Amino acid sequence: MDLRSRFMDEMKTSMKAGNAPRTSTIRMIIAKMKDADIAARPGPPLDDAALVGLLRGMVKSRRESVEMYQQGNRPELAEKEEAEIAVIEAFLPQQMDEAAMVAAVAEAVAETGAATIKDMGKVMAALKAKHAAALDMGKAGPMVKGALGG
Repeated sequence: MDLRSRFMDEMKTSMKAGNAPRTSTIRMIIAKMKDADIAARPGPPLDDAALVGLLRGMVKSRRESVEMYQQGNRPELAEKEEAEIAVIEAFLPQQMDEAAMVAAVAEAVAETGAATIKDMGKVMAALKAKHAAALDMGKAGPMVKGALGG
């Protein structure tokens, strides 16, 4: 089932269950998706890979908000953002664990024949092409840098 169908099915389920916070978050995801589709016109609507990127961006911005709310001594707002993160992450593919990331980085370095830090772009491109959905590129960058002696 594609992500668009999952969003609609989950919203219906959430509405029937009377789960207002979850319904609100799913509606927010659908609105963001529609905005992105409109921005992509006249081309086709976003595919699942682009939607995963959109969801990751939403999670990232909420994590930044949680940090700011905690610094501003607003725990109730931080909790609301964390609840939204949990709902959004439910739609994301399972992330690689640390060991799998190390293996993927080593494989990409070997595949590209990278030897120095100057080859980091090639390695990152190979990782993104092969593991984009399951790999946190923010964590992969420092790993690649370490593997290349940078």
